[in-house]
Amino acid sequence: MFPISAADAVSPAIQRTRTFLFRPFRLGTYLKLCLVALITEGVGGSGNFNTGSHYTNHKTTVGSFAPFAFTPERIAEAVFASLLVMLLCLWLFYLITRLRFAFFHCLIHNIKEIRPGWHIYREPATRFFWLNVVVGLCFLLLLALIAIPFIAGFLGLFHNVAAGGHPDVGSILALVLPLIPIILVLVLGGIAVDVILRDLMLPHYALENATAGQAWSAVWARIRAAKGSFLGYAVLRVLLPIVAMIGLFIILILPAIIFVVIVAAVEVAIHVAFSGAAGTTAMIGIFLQVLVGVIAFAAALLAWIVIGGPLSTAIRQYALVFYGSRYQPLGNILFPPPPVAPPAPGTA
Repeated sequence: MFPISAADAVSPAIQRTRTFLFRPFRLGTYLKLCLVALITEGVGGSGNFNTGSHYTNHKTTVGSFAPFAFTPERIAEAVFASLLVMLLCLWLFYLITRLRFAFFHCLIHNIKEIRPGWHIYREPATRFFWLNVVVGLCFLLLLALIAIPFIAGFLGLFHNVAAGGHPDVGSILALVLPLIPIILVLVLGGIAVDVILRDLMLPHYALENATAGQAWSAVWARIRAAKGSFLGYAVLRVLLPIVAMIGLFIILILPAIIFVVIVAAVEVAIHVAFSGAAGTTAMIGIFLQVLVGVIAFAAALLAWIVIGGPLSTAIRQYALVFYGSRYQPLGNILFPPPPVAPPAPGTA
């Protein structure tokens, strides 16, 4: 298979998405695959503590903040809760990583069963998960190092305001404006890392059981050989979902407004009908309002799965088609070469 451009990969990606989701079409299977696609691809108030007097004594201040005192017990509880949340997030991310490999198996082989890929790629998916964790920690460390010079400035500004001073617009701009290009660079860097990991390195993990070094070496060699093509792909990889989401928003905004108005009208009607009720009748009114809210939420979620699933699937197909035209093991699975014709009878 010859390498194809980023623009030329759009049409075969759409065609593969149609085949994968709609030929044959089974509603249950369609909803399952759309939900998996969405999961794997992914679419407090402030208060013034000033009492009005600048002469608040220390005793009053300590008393007002007593519920938030950093006692050893509270610190231990906060640390334990943070660790628990981190472990839960890691576990969920691990499951999503396994699911990405399973969905990858479905897409390249055009099969609807999630279970085979879930078991086949257990080991490479686990290693890929830890690679993502290490990359994520390095990215967070980079963020922390970049943020250090700005923290002192923001702390000084905060202490000035807390002491009764007024925030200086010039000081705020001096702190915020340099952050804008830095944030932009970090966002672009995060997108580039995500594209390299999920779109380019993951196939090497899945098909070759490659290590991180082997996968990166193979990807980098292909990028160096066709920098313009990969740059065009990265741009379209970001722009196509945005354009599609804008189009869907324009098409669905009116039906969404009508849906919200109908739900709100039903809720108001139930509330008015049971406004003077008491006892069991009042409980029935509350139950009906909750039931309408649950049904509305389920309907909205179902609509998002039905509409967003094909878009997420198409984006993953686009990545596979583009890189498959440059990575032969993947390309041979996506577009099997025609069988070799047998020799004609009587020929040597």
